[in-house]
Amino acid sequence: MIDWTAVADELASQGAAVMPALLTPEECREIAALYPDDKRFRSHVVMARHGFGKGEYKYFSYPLPDLIGGLRTSLYPRLAPIANEWNQRMGIDTRYPAEHQEFLALCHRAGQQRPTPLLLQYVPGDYNCLHQDLYGDLAFPLQVAILLSEPGRDFTGGEFVLTEQRPRMQTRPEVVPLRQGDAVVFAVHHRPVKGSRGSYRVNLRHGVSRIRSGRRHTVGVIFHDAK
Repeated sequence: MIDWTAVADELASQGAAVMPALLTPEECREIAALYPDDKRFRSHVVMARHGFGKGEYKYFSYPLPDLIGGLRTSLYPRLAPIANEWNQRMGIDTRYPAEHQEFLALCHRAGQQRPTPLLLQYVPGDYNCLHQDLYGDLAFPLQVAILLSEPGRDFTGGEFVLTEQRPRMQTRPEVVPLRQGDAVVFAVHHRPVKGSRGSYRVNLRHGVSRIRSGRRHTVGVIFHDAK
């Protein structure tokens, strides 16, 4: 059972929140085992070719695997109120509908029709540079990453890292510890922070530190589609 009050509070204070054991070990293995099956994916990205880091990932095709599609459908309605509150505080006019299918319809009308959930694979020496997953003009401000491998058993290194840049301040780093099946929900781009004159925007990026040994799989659940 997810404590959504705690998730909202942690997002408000840190820009990220952990949802422990969102997936079972069996579900994690089921998703990771899809990686070699190219028929399930629309594209394959080798990070080093684009300066994104080292490692690789694949974007799922529609129809999504039931487990991934189900997570998108079930998590979105809980996150949409948080996203709407954030936009209100940051003076952004966009509001998100209550159900994910309604939001996807908006994406598709805006020309964003390609699915964005992805499966990532890292081996020793791989890492993911700090970045933001923005795929078009319409972007949902929260996303979810789920660790499918077990730290210390399947791999070492490979910590999930967030950075936050506040105006006229140095960048703040945050390392988010995860176990197999844990999910982290985090800000895609901006989040509001309360200041002396109301809320202001801070800029966030995320990445993965260097893999020391083994193999690490992660699934990313992004709620907007891509152009």
